[in-house]
Amino acid sequence: MRELIDYDLWGWTPHPEVWVIVLVALAVGGYVARVLAPAAGEVIERRRKWCYLAAVGLLWLASGWPMHDISEEYLYSVHMVQHLLITLVVPPLLLLAVPEWIARRVVDPSRPLARRLLRPITVGVTFNLVVAITHIPWVVNTSADNGVFHYTAHLVLFVTAIAMWLPVCGPFEELRLQPLPKMFYLFAMSVLPTVPAGFLTFAQTPIYEAYDTPLRLWGVTVANDQQMAGLIMKIAGGLYLWTIIAGVFFRWSARQRAAHGAGIAPAPDSGEGEIPQPVPATADVLTYTQVVEAFEQAGEPPAEHREQRE
Repeated sequence: MRELIDYDLWGWTPHPEVWVIVLVALAVGGYVARVLAPAAGEVIERRRKWCYLAAVGLLWLASGWPMHDISEEYLYSVHMVQHLLITLVVPPLLLLAVPEWIARRVVDPSRPLARRLLRPITVGVTFNLVVAITHIPWVVNTSADNGVFHYTAHLVLFVTAIAMWLPVCGPFEELRLQPLPKMFYLFAMSVLPTVPAGFLTFAQTPIYEAYDTPLRLWGVTVANDQQMAGLIMKIAGGLYLWTIIAGVFFRWSARQRAAHGAGIAPAPDSGEGEIPQPVPATADVLTYTQVVEAFEQAGEPPAEHREQRE
């Protein structure tokens, strides 16, 4: 059990390393929008700018005071909220903010090694493996006591989360999944965390020594804290992914109905949308009545035609 530390919840604690990361991220974003984009003849859409600012802001919220202090010292449930932000919320916002032309300057997905490493099965399994490792008691306790180890673990988790989201909303069209495979992929991402979530929810004794402290914020016991962490991981994370799955399904269904209603073939969904191709018109089908009426209107054949036939 860790020693009792007097903690003032509303006593502001500075985290200069987080400020540096946020300021560098804002500086890089401003340089891309104001220098690189005009030089390349590109324009950064307002939607991408807002996504980038939201990603940086949520990263600051997850890494700064007070969430960082509470999550690393007292409540593992708050630590779980922090992990959900840096793995399920910030990475997709960041990917939606990055234009394809700038992403290809950083990563070339056409290289054989990149193609193998960025396959959906590879990035999905790698991310969930890292998530499982970060729930091992030794890793959690060491992360709470060692700052360098803590930031390294979060960096690995963040990078693997970005790779996991590439098949869903990444800037590379050739890496994005079609709607149906994308829904199955997200479904798998929502099912795999069930194991560590169940491990936390149904544990009868404290799992992590780092969070077994005499000082309990808001009167939350160690057992309740672990249970809430497991429920947040499974229910909150699962509902978030299922909401995205529902959005992908309804968007895909609407495109299918619109394409069929307009008489055009629905184009494959690459994430950005493509121009649908026309469906060849089908020939009119003649009925028996139309054939009889045509013969009656034609009348008897000329006499010379009848003589030749006889």
